[in-house]
Amino acid sequence: MSEPVLVHVEDRVALLTVNDPDRRNAVTAEISAALRAAVDAAEADADVHALIVTGAGKAFCAGADLTALGAATEDGLRKIYDGFLAVANCTLPTIAAVNGAAVGAGMNLALAADVRIAGPGALFDPRFQKLGIHPGGGATWMLQRGVGPQVARASLLFGMRFDAQSAVRHGLALEIADDPVAAARALAAGPASAPREVVLATKASMRATANPGFVDTEQHRLAVDTELGPQALSIESPEFARRLQAAQRK
Repeated sequence: MSEPVLVHVEDRVALLTVNDPDRRNAVTAEISAALRAAVDAAEADADVHALIVTGAGKAFCAGADLTALGAATEDGLRKIYDGFLAVANCTLPTIAAVNGAAVGAGMNLALAADVRIAGPGALFDPRFQKLGIHPGGGATWMLQRGVGPQVARASLLFGMRFDAQSAVRHGLALEIADDPVAAARALAAGPASAPREVVLATKASMRATANPGFVDTEQHRLAVDTELGPQALSIESPEFARRLQAAQRK
């Protein structure tokens, strides 16, 4: 089997590629664990100053694998979350090169990064409500932080999706690039050329000053814990089982 996450380090930048294009890079426990390991390794490498995450093939990440999601308990949900939470908690500057659809947990993976660059075919789709499940992984907090309460509520409560143009318009993505990985590499050249200790300290200070008195990673943890119970209950419901079966038949 191919590696679930490909890692390439060049010019002090680690490129992590979620690598299951046949299933549109849907998140499994294996992919989540591999993503965590890759982020941890990048943080431990003194020669890495920034990190980019992208998806193999046409999709960025199609969300959690539906079979794994349907069988998940609260512990199982945390295993699915762990990969994108590793990106969210990463001490390095992070960029999501969103080459295609970022759906559900895949949208969470994109939101976990400091900056998002959208390819022309990028699509940010929460999908939670359509599946009949409560958002998880801190999605409610991350999206409100990224686009503000009104747009976040339009997305999570009313099903609003974002193509590349609307993602930039609402501040969800920084820019549109024909080659989002190349654009991410160009952006990452900044921290790559700076002293690593300055880069890490600057990100730490920004986390602490976004809402003085609170570190954003702690706020994210509280959001995850708040969402976990309602999401687990929604997955146990007959309505989700019905929608899961319908989605799996497609």
